Amino acid sequence: MSLRKLVAGNWKMNGLAASAAMLDALPEPDGVDVLVCPPATLLARLAGGRIAVGGQDCHPEPSGAHTGDIAAEMIADAGGTAVIVGHSERRADHGETDALVAAKAAAAWRAGLMAIVCVGETEAERDAGRTLGRIGDQLAGSLPEGATGARLAVAYEPVWAIGTGRTPSLEEIAEVHDFIRETLARRFGAGTAGGIRLLYGGSVKPGNAAAIFAVPNVDGALVGGASLAAADFGAIIAAGAGAARAVS
Repeated sequence: MSLRKLVAGNWKMNGLAASAAMLDALPEPDGVDVLVCPPATLLARLAGGRIAVGGQDCHPEPSGAHTGDIAAEMIADAGGTAVIVGHSERRADHGETDALVAAKAAAAWRAGLMAIVCVGETEAERDAGRTLGRIGDQLAGSLPEGATGARLAVAYEPVWAIGTGRTPSLEEIAEVHDFIRETLARRFGAGTAGGIRLLYGGSVKPGNAAAIFAVPNVDGALVGGASLAAADFGAIIAAGAGAARAVS
């Protein structure tokens, strides 16, 4: 099955009101879906344009006494269509467990959002030969029941490659993405698993995007730092569109 590529930008804790102009400089999406996940302060400002927007995190509950948190329903109300959950920076900086990530993904579905669930191994885990075991554990614990292609994307982000300029080899990316697809098929059925987009994230740049998009079972990218510059993000979008045309 050939899935429509998804190029998602994670702005992390970057962006002020003036950053909205960057989206105007991006190319028209051509055969590829484009999503930007800005800070929550910019969600409503950026929503409603030709580029879809989403959140970087959400609380499991729809409302309540949770100072500083944002509900999935608030993201949807601001015009968002998706939310990232379980990013390694959230897991590390805030001690998020697989169970909490699963609860957040379920909250995203409750609000009608697509959940982009992140998984990935540390450098120590890769060096110890534990990459697939670690990712298998994360998939088992971080995904709620009831997944569909419309509700879920899974982003493989090797922790050691995020923001470092390092990337796994194409063979290593293929091994992990194949494993994720097979794991999803065993749990949700081959038909459902075939419709869930698998994104690669971790130092995706204009210079390597086309090669990464050409790897089987890579259905897009979750882009960090390169999504903050229109020229870089635009080039990655163009690479995704080129990959889409190559298989059409």
